[in-house]
Amino acid sequence: MHPLFIYINNYASTHFTEKEFEETLATYFIQKNLRKRQYLLQQADICKHMAFIVKGAMRKFYVDEKGVEHIVDLYIENWWAGDRESFALNTPSIYNIEACEDCELLLISRENTIKFCREYPAFNELILKLDERNSIATQKRITSSISLSAEKRYVDFIERHPYFVERFPQHFIASYLGITKDTLSRVRKKAPKK
Repeated sequence: MHPLFIYINNYASTHFTEKEFEETLATYFIQKNLRKRQYLLQQADICKHMAFIVKGAMRKFYVDEKGVEHIVDLYIENWWAGDRESFALNTPSIYNIEACEDCELLLISRENTIKFCREYPAFNELILKLDERNSIATQKRITSSISLSAEKRYVDFIERHPYFVERFPQHFIASYLGITKDTLSRVRKKAPKK
């Protein structure tokens, strides 16, 4: 069974049949492979597609005026990668999205997203649920970054995303948490072992 088929049917109350899914996969999505360190999106480009990750891991980051990278998102299988602002508004992105491992992706354009939502209630329901979850996750991340100590941010991170620790280098996780590598090393030594 295809991971995207399972993913959509897990989120939607109106389920796809396998036949419908096979038809929509060919109609709405483009398959793309990226090797480690290749980019899905680079700063100043417009995000023309959102990517469903079938296999692999990616990171979204921006580079500040001093040349320092700041990781905004980490993605693994069954996650969507892209710059939602650039995708929705057709504006240049301030982000880079890079493969951290070899990746297999399914890309969908804005036009196809709109058509797919109109034609299939299951996909529309999925998009609404993902928007809700994204909004909640963003709120939690902002609250965590402005109110929690580095130690508590790390504990919260590993409780919510234990699988990230094995998939991403420690300096990526430190950047995602907004702390230095040295601080992360110190925090990891103090953190409760699971």
